[in-house]
Amino acid sequence: MAYPLFHPESRAAAPLTMSVAEFRGAFPGESQHVEFKRGTSMEQLQNTAVAFSNAGGGVVLIGVQDDGVIAARALDAGTQDDIHRAMQAVRDVGRYGLSQLDVDGKPVTVLSVARRREGFAQTSAGVVRVRRGTRDDPLFGAELVRFANERTSSRYESTEVDVELGGVSPALRTEIARALRLNRATGDRLRAAELATGERLTVAGALYLLPDPSRILGKAFVEVLRFPDDSGVDYDRREQVDGPLHHVLEETVRRVARELGTELVVLGTRRYELSRLPEVVLREAIANALAHRSYEAAGTAVRVELRPSAVVVRSPGGLPEPVTVENIRETTAARNLVVIRVLRALGLAEDVGRGVDVMQDTMAAEMLEPPRFETAAMRSSWNCRSAARSRPPSAPGSTNSNDGAHFAGSIALRLCMPHAARRSPTNVFAS
Repeated sequence: MAYPLFHPESRAAAPLTMSVAEFRGAFPGESQHVEFKRGTSMEQLQNTAVAFSNAGGGVVLIGVQDDGVIAARALDAGTQDDIHRAMQAVRDVGRYGLSQLDVDGKPVTVLSVARRREGFAQTSAGVVRVRRGTRDDPLFGAELVRFANERTSSRYESTEVDVELGGVSPALRTEIARALRLNRATGDRLRAAELATGERLTVAGALYLLPDPSRILGKAFVEVLRFPDDSGVDYDRREQVDGPLHHVLEETVRRVARELGTELVVLGTRRYELSRLPEVVLREAIANALAHRSYEAAGTAVRVELRPSAVVVRSPGGLPEPVTVENIRETTAARNLVVIRVLRALGLAEDVGRGVDVMQDTMAAEMLEPPRFETAAMRSSWNCRSAARSRPPSAPGSTNSNDGAHFAGSIALRLCMPHAARRSPTNVFAS
């Protein structure tokens, strides 16, 4: 099938500018995959975004009249806010992206909407629509039931595993019950919390209530690999962090923070030791990797790579729909609702929608570059180099908590405000 320019499935490069003739050639009119909008009405944007999400995806050209004449609509802050509000109001919209196209000097805002691969989208009023030709048709009755049955998918984290409730660790059972504020960790309470189904644990339950979930779920652990260079594939140390998910998170953060060490900042007569990477950022990055990974990919572990100029956190599975790299701060979605809910109850993850904000804002407050997101990997990298003082890297087996030299190249002596003294690190996180 030939998709129009800007469609998520189109392989053609998206242009930045076009002439009116080129625009009319590329978009002769509205179609199965193209919709013209003059403005950013929330109801109209919702209807079309839902219809595209439930069909084959599509492109909404904002600032274009029904007859294809350019009315102009720039992708300014107000337009972005209008679109993000409309998309956030939609239930389970497909992944979407925003861009601007200039047609003979007149700006057109382009909203690209991808087809949902799992489940289906609804408007904020609960209406399910599908794209049919140039119409955004609502579904009712038997047609709606059939469509929902075809598209509804159960969450893997709620799948039953071959472990009976009697095999649960009493200590872990008490710990999780206390975090969830359950009076008693009875079978009924665990089932209500979606950690069990019938007399067996779910995948989510196994992650929190078994001493070693990897025996049942495959590589549910974290690998921490240390590399001597930035691009090589051979590491000089590997550690495996096993255990219940919340223990794995805490232990991984502790080990990585210890390995990275600190840097010395001197301000007047005072000395300050600053972590090379803010612990809250490190914790949130690893928490996101564990909470939003695909546990169906049982043969792949979450991996933390320590390189001289980067910390790389890799998580199996792409970003959950409708999250994209472009809208990751404005849009929230969870692949594993129970897993992230328990992490939050334990105080190990930020409230819904705040994880990315906290990482970005913390890095900004530390005078570090903001996180960047990639679809293939989640990275955090920074450079801490100074000609003032250096020391050799430790041996591969060293666990010196203050030895960050062989990751950062040197320890920096700072002669101004501690945070402002930091050199501009590059930080990347992606799922």
